[in-house]
Amino acid sequence: MSDAAQPTAAEVRAAAEAVKTALDRHLAAVERRTGEDDPAVYEAFNELAAAAEAYDELLYDRFDEVTPFEIPGTEDLPPYAGPEEPNALSVLIRRDYAVVEPQRLLAQAQRVEAVEDEGGADVSGTVHGALGILFGEFEPDEIASRHKEFGLEEGDSTLWVLAADEPAEPGEWLETPFDQADPQRVVCRFDVSAVFDDDLEDDDEDDAGDSGDDPIEDDLDTELDDDEELEPLDAER
Repeated sequence: MSDAAQPTAAEVRAAAEAVKTALDRHLAAVERRTGEDDPAVYEAFNELAAAAEAYDELLYDRFDEVTPFEIPGTEDLPPYAGPEEPNALSVLIRRDYAVVEPQRLLAQAQRVEAVEDEGGADVSGTVHGALGILFGEFEPDEIASRHKEFGLEEGDSTLWVLAADEPAEPGEWLETPFDQADPQRVVCRFDVSAVFDDDLEDDDEDDAGDSGDDPIEDDLDTELDDDEELEPLDAER
């Protein structure tokens, strides 16, 4: 970019102030949220993302510097081509887990089965059956918040909010619930993945240097010890 086309320092400052304002609005929307899918929170999120992106671009153009701000996943989406004023929306959620403690999973399922005492076949003796019992008994959000209790380890997760012209008819998409996930109708998305932590871990390793001690390994050992001490099975849950 030529010097003549560069933004002024005042423009960069104004963009920074816009980020601060968007941060305040986002926090206020979160504090007043009326539910998990509050549209005011999504709107504030998008405004914050746009303000941060604008500031990042101006900062780079003027001072050749960047920010640590990143909205995961949005760069891979095509331009939005949905309705300007959606009359309906779909929320698609995917959460991946690994079964890392099968015995813990089986024990929790057996407790649920014992409480229900329906007198049916014992299906909690297999991992497949235990998963069916637990995911049938608990809401997905509760599984996510208590996954360690169920012997699970979190993997990647994503949430897509898609705009629609009209609400779907009852039963219309039940046979193929995810086939209509048009990326061009995604209003916003939220991704969680360990891959986003790679850069931070690399920085920590660089900071550790050759001191002989491994603070990352020490932290992991501490976390494992804490888990072993603080994650007993709760017989009443």
